[in-house]
Amino acid sequence: MSFPPALATLIRELGRLPGIGPKSAQRLAFHLFHRDPADVDALAAAIREAKASLDRCPTCFNVMTKGEAACYVCNDPNRDPATVCVVEQPADVLAIDRSGEYRGRYHVLHGALSPMNGVGPDDLTLPALLTRLDEGNVSEVILATSTTVEGEATAMYLARALSERSIPASRIAYGLPVGGDLEYADEVTLGRAISHRRPLP
Repeated sequence: MSFPPALATLIRELGRLPGIGPKSAQRLAFHLFHRDPADVDALAAAIREAKASLDRCPTCFNVMTKGEAACYVCNDPNRDPATVCVVEQPADVLAIDRSGEYRGRYHVLHGALSPMNGVGPDDLTLPALLTRLDEGNVSEVILATSTTVEGEATAMYLARALSERSIPASRIAYGLPVGGDLEYADEVTLGRAISHRRPLP
C-alpha cells in the first residue's frame, strides 16, 4: 500500500523526530489528518514561533527567548556561580531543577560524544565550557550526563580535562537507570542522584 505523497512526506518528517518510530509517525500523521484545520494551523504556528523566537544562552547554552541577555538560570542572582552542572540537553536542566536539590549554574552540551556517529568535542559546546572554566570562579563541576555509553564517554572526557585544570569534579550518583535519559527520571531519583554525587578519581 502506498500513501498519497503529502501523507508520506508528513510521516517521513515526523519519523525524524527523536523517539518517534515508523508506527508512531503514522499514528501522528493520521491524527493530524483527522484534526480540525484550525488545530493543525495552531500547531504549525507554535512550531514556527518556537523556532523563530528561541535561542541559546550565550553563557550556558540553555534555551532562552531570543533577544534576552541570558537564560533564566544565568539571570538568577540566587544561583551559586561557583558550581556548574553539565548536562546534555535543555530538558535535563528542567528535570534537575524539579528535584529542588540543586541551586548552581548549568552548562548544556546539546548532545554527547559519539565517535561512531561522528560527534566529537567541537560538535558540542565542550570548547565553550572549557573556556568558561578557564576564566575561573568555578569550584566544582557536576557531570550529569546520561548513563548511556555516550554519556559516560562524555563524562570521562570532561573528567580528564577538569583534572588537568585542577577543578574538582563529581559525577551524579547512580540512582538513575542505566541507559536512561534524565528527562524521564522522577524528581526523587534525580534529587538523590544530585545529593549523593561522588567525586571522580
